Amino acid sequence: MPVVGLLSIEIHVPGARSLKDKRTVLRSAKDRLRRLNVSVAEIDHQSLRQRCRLGVAAVGVTQTGVERSLQAVVEEIERHDPGLIVATDLEWLA
Repeated sequence: MPVVGLLSIEIHVPGARSLKDKRTVLRSAKDRLRRLNVSVAEIDHQSLRQRCRLGVAAVGVTQTGVERSLQAVVEEIERHDPGLIVATDLEWLA
């Protein structure tokens, strides 16, 4: 049975003066994250210029493998844009 993990990431983009600025940061992050073989979408706060919630989904054979993939997502965001992540929440879907 496949394992599905859903990681919700709350992001704060302090330098964004407009929605366009925020979208530029998010587009860059989403493009980098897709290389990690996960699905990424903005799922909340679309109309706020400095806040965002990303949903990241990963599917695998084992929970450990999926957890490792989703941890790599957090590490990649922190590596490229330190301090953007405010909170994360991991759910397992059945």
